[in-house]
Amino acid sequence: MTSLFSPDTVVLLCLLLHSTEGTCPSICLCTSDTLSCGSQGLTRLPLLLPPTTVTLDLSYNRLGWLGPGSFSSLPKLDTLRLANNQLTTLGHGVFQNTSSLRHLDLSSNRLRVLEQHFLQGLWRLEELLLYNNRITRVEGGTLSGLSSLRKAYFSLNQVTEFPFFSIQDHSHPFLTMLDLSSNRMTTLPWEDVKALPGSVQKGLYLHNNSLVCECSMYSVFWHWEQRGFDSVRDFTDEHTCLIYGEPHASVRFLRHSLYFQNCTVGKVVSLPMAVLLSNLMVNEGERVRLDCQTSLRGKELSFTWVSPNQEYLTQTSFNDTLINVFPNGTLEIPAAKVNDSGVYVCTALDYKHMLNATREVNVTVIRALPDTFNTGYTTLLGCVVTLVVILMYLYLTPCRCGCCKQPLPPAIPIPAYDPNTLASIFSPTLSHRDPTKASINKRVVFMEPLMEEQNGDLRATLAREQPTLQWEWGASGLS
Repeated sequence: MTSLFSPDTVVLLCLLLHSTEGTCPSICLCTSDTLSCGSQGLTRLPLLLPPTTVTLDLSYNRLGWLGPGSFSSLPKLDTLRLANNQLTTLGHGVFQNTSSLRHLDLSSNRLRVLEQHFLQGLWRLEELLLYNNRITRVEGGTLSGLSSLRKAYFSLNQVTEFPFFSIQDHSHPFLTMLDLSSNRMTTLPWEDVKALPGSVQKGLYLHNNSLVCECSMYSVFWHWEQRGFDSVRDFTDEHTCLIYGEPHASVRFLRHSLYFQNCTVGKVVSLPMAVLLSNLMVNEGERVRLDCQTSLRGKELSFTWVSPNQEYLTQTSFNDTLINVFPNGTLEIPAAKVNDSGVYVCTALDYKHMLNATREVNVTVIRALPDTFNTGYTTLLGCVVTLVVILMYLYLTPCRCGCCKQPLPPAIPIPAYDPNTLASIFSPTLSHRDPTKASINKRVVFMEPLMEEQNGDLRATLAREQPTLQWEWGASGLS
């Protein structure tokens, strides 16, 4: 039986398939690990996407549905952007073989129900963006399996109920942001809300909903406001409730609390939340030990600390000695610094009985004050040394100014100038002077030899044979 294809044809087809795999689609922009196909009017995914893609941008297209295994050829996919499309639903297994996905953006689509199979297999997912859809319901198991989830955004939807019971410490230990603002929730299961881990409560945003004014609702928000949660304080005016459920009877309950003056907020909030609060003040450089004593008791408890910077501290999360976490839950800071100030949250987990309890410690590190005695002594010593140097400069240094020159020796009187006497030097009558007068008031004058330059050398012109010429000045004149 003869083959339909010759060997040369088979080889050519293999080469074509190999060259086609991993090439960049013509409508996309490709770099080493990023594939950008945004704003291309796509109604279906491009074929033969490069398997080395880490970031895939499909936003601002017209995608209406994603089938099973749509991204199975991208095992390295880390970030997927599907915002501003027309997605109404997702098929089963759409994220098959994409367990490395950490950032998923499905915002600004047309999703209505978030089914529990939508996000299956994404156990490494850290950020989920679903805001600005048409979601009315989130099924109970939708967030199950997302053990690495840190931030989830469900705002600007039409959500009326949310499965708070599915979020626990052991299932979502890293979740710190849950945005449910601007939805249509009227009542919430407040017992489930108060049972949420402390880190989730701190990052739970519920403003701009249609909550009915009641004591159980107000007590939760009052307690969060007392604890300084940014989710409440940053949106004080946006927290409103409806009196008797009337849409036109809205009140800003955090601004006008007189309506709830008969509510026992302390008892309603404090007991169910099982949160122990304490304050600790230490000096800079001191050793700090924070215990994790909660209402849970048992030998098989696990402990997790959250630092003021929202970092998770466990026994295996540190390789240095800056912070130590012991098996009994005690947190130790060998030498506290001012940067270590803040609220430390410890969560004790009992996996056997599915219980958790939280303890918060507000640590304030006081900066060490400088030693005032040493500072004053050093300043005084510096002043004394400066004074001594100035005195040495004034009295012990050589005098270089003109005002302190040594006095000159007494000047020898010189007779007044007499033209006649000078003229008598060359007068022929000099030898006829009176010898007796010539011996009176005699003076000796030394005349320096005159210098002249000859052939570049200086020599004396007046005393070539004699070193000096001597003149005597007497009463009879110069001789």
